[in-house]
Amino acid sequence: MLWPYTTPGISDDLFERLPGIPLSKREVRLLLISALRLKADSVLWDIGAGTGTIPVETGLLCPKGKIIAVERDEEVASLIRRNCDRFSVANVEVIEGSAPDCLEGLHPLPDRVCIEGGRPIEEILKQVWQYLKPGGRVVATAANLESLYLISEGLAKLQARNIDVVQAAVNRLETRGIHQIFAAVDPIFILSGEKLDS
Repeated sequence: MLWPYTTPGISDDLFERLPGIPLSKREVRLLLISALRLKADSVLWDIGAGTGTIPVETGLLCPKGKIIAVERDEEVASLIRRNCDRFSVANVEVIEGSAPDCLEGLHPLPDRVCIEGGRPIEEILKQVWQYLKPGGRVVATAANLESLYLISEGLAKLQARNIDVVQAAVNRLETRGIHQIFAAVDPIFILSGEKLDS
């Protein structure tokens, strides 16, 4: 068994990767997963699932739940499936399509949504909000100032409650030549908000 633990934080090097396809680094992933506030039976939509690290981790954490990973690229969607197989995760469904167009008709409806990419981000956020169950949470990542602004403005327009913004700045010890140095992992913003009970 590749990851015999109940805690999240799978080592990055255990995932199969493709050149140029982003991978949420372990430390950032831990913050993102904690912001989702998952339950054993959570239904999570992961938009822009990339390598599939979040679907794998959350699939393991929510054994009675369902994870729907949305990815527009066929080759990357296959990568997500392979990573799920590597970790024996059976409760992830991979949908090939571009958000927000492919979101209509996805079932079951989510009580958690993770947005890791996609354009236009404000339109994806708006559409996702319509499908999100009352009391549900959205967590989105922003790697640049423009995305940070668009997501925070979008959450405000949707009247999200308990908005939280965290900037993750992580350094990892690496060996370079004969020296060990601390190398920075690209900083990222993690934004989250809740939908009021209707």
